[in-house]
Amino acid sequence: MKVTSRRRFSSASAAALPSPSKPPPPSFSLTPSQDTISHLCAQGRFGDAIALLSRQRRLLPAAHRPLDLPSSACRVAAAAAASGRPLGLLLSNRLLDLLAKCGALPEARRLFDSMPHRDLCSWNTLIGGYSSCGDLDEVRRLFDRMPSRDHFSWSTIMLRAGVRPNGFTFAGVLDALSELAMEGPGRQVHGHMMRAGYDPFSFSASALVHMYSKCGNIDRARAVFEGMPKPDLVSWTSMVSGYAQNGYPEEAIRYFELMLQAGTRPDHIAFVGVLSACTHAGLVDKGLEIFHSIKDEHGMEHTADHYACVVDLLSRAGRFEEAEEIMDKMLMKPDKFLWASLLGGCRIHKNVRLGEQAAEALFEIEPVEKVRKTMDRRRVVKKPGSSWIEVKRRVHVFLVGGKSHPRTEDIHAQLEKLHKRMKEEGYVPDTEFVLHDVEDEQKEESLAYHSERLAVAFGIIATPQGTPVKVFKNLRICGDCHTAFKFFSRITQRVIIVRDSSRFHRFKEGSCSCGDYW
Repeated sequence: MKVTSRRRFSSASAAALPSPSKPPPPSFSLTPSQDTISHLCAQGRFGDAIALLSRQRRLLPAAHRPLDLPSSACRVAAAAAASGRPLGLLLSNRLLDLLAKCGALPEARRLFDSMPHRDLCSWNTLIGGYSSCGDLDEVRRLFDRMPSRDHFSWSTIMLRAGVRPNGFTFAGVLDALSELAMEGPGRQVHGHMMRAGYDPFSFSASALVHMYSKCGNIDRARAVFEGMPKPDLVSWTSMVSGYAQNGYPEEAIRYFELMLQAGTRPDHIAFVGVLSACTHAGLVDKGLEIFHSIKDEHGMEHTADHYACVVDLLSRAGRFEEAEEIMDKMLMKPDKFLWASLLGGCRIHKNVRLGEQAAEALFEIEPVEKVRKTMDRRRVVKKPGSSWIEVKRRVHVFLVGGKSHPRTEDIHAQLEKLHKRMKEEGYVPDTEFVLHDVEDEQKEESLAYHSERLAVAFGIIATPQGTPVKVFKNLRICGDCHTAFKFFSRITQRVIIVRDSSRFHRFKEGSCSCGDYW
């Protein structure tokens, strides 16, 4: 029977060879020959060639597909590129899908990169292709670049990363979602885990706790945590850090103490979490107590991160003599993070002498000219500040001064209205956050269109009154924007939540949960 089938397919292919006078219909064979594909490409009938190969891949069992199917798909892609005639978005997406499903990812990537226009289907197709071969690092990079994202993109990863996703798959995807602060897709992954037979003892449970806490849903993180029969160190640390970053330092300290009572030995990361909680709450004495306990009670050596935390804690409180005393006793050389922490405290308290010392130390560690030359040599581009917000299962990304969003006019109109109200209530722009050598009026305009402000303004006009506006930023929030959002929250009577690279800021009725410690 198999021989007969092959003969039938072979005969059909031979009989279907096109003649110049009468082009064949697109569906003339399930196994078009290489000559057939080449002839269609020569005639510029790329759509017919793609349709034939796609139909063959779809209808024939895998064991019966010709071995040259991927090369045929690549031939179509090469011919289309050489023709100089754009395929158009629809045909490009079809060819991209064919290449990805045939495993021809280098060719799929070349086609994707050459497309003048891409839609969500284009991105999801390439993401699915990399997911199928298990390249989740490339998946994360692509997903981070997407101008618009939806839940399907991450469900694509889940469904294609393996026929039966296991704990490693779930943990890997949840970790990626944590970094992107994508709670919606994270809940979807949680659903996949439940259907796959969720194991509360597994490390994927810890990944769930981490994901929810990083996304700002500390209540859901706690619910998952409390369902774990025996939380591990990672889960305890996620809860401590989660409460600290979400503006609940007392709860962070309480969970740290509960961890000790449960007999779980903290590692240096857990101590960083609880010290950060003390820093953001201004609990200097408690922070010092915990810092000294690392060595005195737990027999651990202080790390550079611990020193950076305690110097940050003391300098934010203006206790510079104690900070310098601790630095003098360090057994290691202060790194750039410690000096940056000290410099931040000096800026708050206008300590020029120590601030200059910290700045000089930073320049010695990383001279500006050396860094610039290294960046030029490696073709490294400075990471741009970006902010994003999820509305109706779609993620909207904003860059400083960006005008590509379809509702740009509405967003700018909303900002102008808010800025007018703010100035009436006493707001004065802090133009020192603009480093360009321009007039004050231009500096004010630059501040007005920072990425986080664009995202918050969009959230205000795109979500129902009374619902919180939750925005995420890849860098530290601008100090002037921090002040502006206090006004925004009072003027609009909305809760505004901003997660920057440091922590969550919850603005409500004119104040922030961080207490201006961040």
